[in-house]
Order: sequence, then structure tokens, then C-alpha cells
Amino acid sequence: MAQVKKSSGVIDWLDQRFAVTKLMKVLVSEYWIPKNISFLWAMGVILTTLFAILFVTGLLLLMYYKPDVNMAFDSVNYTIMQEVEYGWLWRHMHAVAASVIFLIMYIHLLTGLYYGSYKKGRELIWITGMILFICFSAEAFSGYMLPWGQMSYWAATVITQLFGAIPVIGEALVEWIRGDYAVGDATLTRFFMLHVCLLPIVIIVVLVLHFYSLRIPHVNNLTSEEIDFDVEADEYLHGDKKKAKVIPFWPGFLAKDFMYVAFFMIFFMYLVCFHYGFAMDPINFEPANALKTPAHIYPEWYFLWQYEILRGFFFDIFGISASTIGLLSFAFAGAAFMIVPLLDTSDVVAPAHKRPLFFIWFWLLVIDLIALSILGKVPMEGREWLGFWSSTLFLFLFIVALPAISFIEKRR
Repeated sequence: MAQVKKSSGVIDWLDQRFAVTKLMKVLVSEYWIPKNISFLWAMGVILTTLFAILFVTGLLLLMYYKPDVNMAFDSVNYTIMQEVEYGWLWRHMHAVAASVIFLIMYIHLLTGLYYGSYKKGRELIWITGMILFICFSAEAFSGYMLPWGQMSYWAATVITQLFGAIPVIGEALVEWIRGDYAVGDATLTRFFMLHVCLLPIVIIVVLVLHFYSLRIPHVNNLTSEEIDFDVEADEYLHGDKKKAKVIPFWPGFLAKDFMYVAFFMIFFMYLVCFHYGFAMDPINFEPANALKTPAHIYPEWYFLWQYEILRGFFFDIFGISASTIGLLSFAFAGAAFMIVPLLDTSDVVAPAHKRPLFFIWFWLLVIDLIALSILGKVPMEGREWLGFWSSTLFLFLFIVALPAISFIEKRR
């Protein structure tokens, strides 16, 4: 049994029982970050801040929301928005955070791609990050259904129907997900449970795993330089701090992150108070009506590129139906970024601007994602081929171009 002595204060009392000092060293004061980084490395802390905002505002909204098809719409648009004091603020903050969190995630993802932060020991960091992206996507979709407006209802109808294309079990799976033959009260209840209970728990677990996976390989840097963190940490602790290539997570790194978070919160509250409309579809302010189909059904902006890939194939190929090709392409698009470490097998670990072919690949991908998102918001009529070629380019970049670039770099 450990020797417990008379404590000299609260911290010492906790330290003898919880090893607070040792824990703080492991997690904070002796967790090392490269000096050679930029503001792009603050996205992780900003994402954590946004998740905290979503969690707290979600709890406040939960006090008044009614997961019932007859009361859900009114509980959101009348009770919360008009009767509850500051209810409008909590809803605006929740909606804007749900939208902006994807903007930050895309920046975080593209930064990792650009600097090769998925290579040589960092594969699990990348994979857990992409699992988080999928979890947040599921969380966003389940939350989008809860206001029970027109777009909520029809988006749920379209997305759940996609599972019907799975061979053998498709129709049974759709019925199981909906809890009924059509989207209705049982579906709303199930998605409510997913949104407020199951998915937040999964996200917290994966978030912990994501942070833990950073512990050994540590974060990447602007030049993708391989740093011996043990040597550099020892130099920082016992030698010249200016010469060392690392700084402690606290206060060196996190103090700067707090500054970036403060700037971000100014931008965030500006959106919440003055431009919240981008996070709330006008069509969703109409109550759900199974007998009235919207003229054009589309998801939120952060899903538009995947939605366009889903509907980008409008003719059969080699006897395979267009709908099947679209569904398979949609499924691949959902997993494409996660398998990047398997597709990019080159030994070169460097920023994209030091890998000429990969640099071209990266910016073609960014342009294609923007094009797919724009096309996903407008009806198909009259521009079918644009959607087809944009979707085909996405598949080509991952299935053909990235492995080919890896092969060429290996030969060199």
C-alpha cells in the first residue's frame, strides 16, 4: 500500500491519492508539441470547443423539445423560439455550431492531407479522426430530423431508403431503421435516442481515443520533419529552451490556442446573432407533410458533395444500374478519406508543395469537392454530365491517381 502522509494542502492531498502531478505531466506540461506549426494546428482545440457548445446547448434544448410527430415542430419553432427566455439563442448556437463544426473539420482534414499527417506511425490518428467525422455526420443527420420540418422529413425518407439497395436484407433493414414501413413517429423517436444518447457517448469515446493516439507519435509539423521528441524534450527541460524543437502542450501551445479560440468565438457569435440563416433551411420552417414533396430535396451543405456523387451517375454501365453505381460510389466516398494511408504508400513524408504530383492531386481534389458541393445544391436537369464527370473525377483521384503517384515516388 502506498504511503499516505499528512498533506500540506488540497493539491498535495489529491496528489497522494490521484497522482495529479504525474497526470498533469503526462497530459499537459510534458506532452510535447513541435515549435514548427501554424494556426492550422489550433483546429483540434476549436473542434473540442464547438463540441462542448453543442453538448451544453443540446442539454438546454432538451428541456423543452418533444420527440413526437404531433408536437416536435411546435416545441422547436414556438416553445423554444418564442416562449422560452433566450431559447432562440440556444437554438441558434446549436444550429450554427453544428454547421461550423464541419467547416473546421474539413480544414482539419485537408491540413492533415496536405502535410502527410497520416503516415509513418500516425495512421491511427488519421483513422480515429475519420471515425469521428463519420460519427459527427451521423449525429448531424439525426439532429437534422428532430425539428420535424419538411426537409427533415423528406431527407430522412430519402436517406433511409438508400439502405434498401443492400442485397437480401435491404428492405428489412429500412423497416428496422424507420421502426415502421414509412418515416413516422417511431423513426423520430429512434433518431432522437441516437442524437441525444448513443452517438454523443460514441463521439466522446472516439474523441478520447483520438487524443490518446496522439500521445506516442505526437502531432506533425509544417515541414513534416521527423523529430526525436525524447531528445528534444530533454533539451527543453535541462538545456536551451530556444534551441529545442518542441514546447510543452501547456502553457506554450494551449495558451496560443486559447487566443485562436477567442478570435473564433467572435466570428461564431457574429454568425449566431446576425447570419444564422445559413444553418437553417427555410423549407424546414414548414411542418412535415408526407403528402407534399419539396420541389428539390437536398441535404445540408456539408453533405452536398457526397449527395452529388450519389446521384451523379444517371445511366447504366456494363449492365449495372445507375442507382447501384451511385450507391456504391456514395459508399466509397464515405470511406475514401479513411483509407488514404492504404492508397498513399509512398515513403515520402513531406508537405504537398514538396511533392509535385501530390500537390496537383491535392488541389484537384479541393476544386472537385467545391464543384460537387455547388452541383449538389441545384436540380439535375440540364447539367447531368457536369455531375457525372465531377463524380468520376473524385473516384479517379482516389482509386487511380493516388496509388499511381505513390508508385512513381517509390520508383524515384
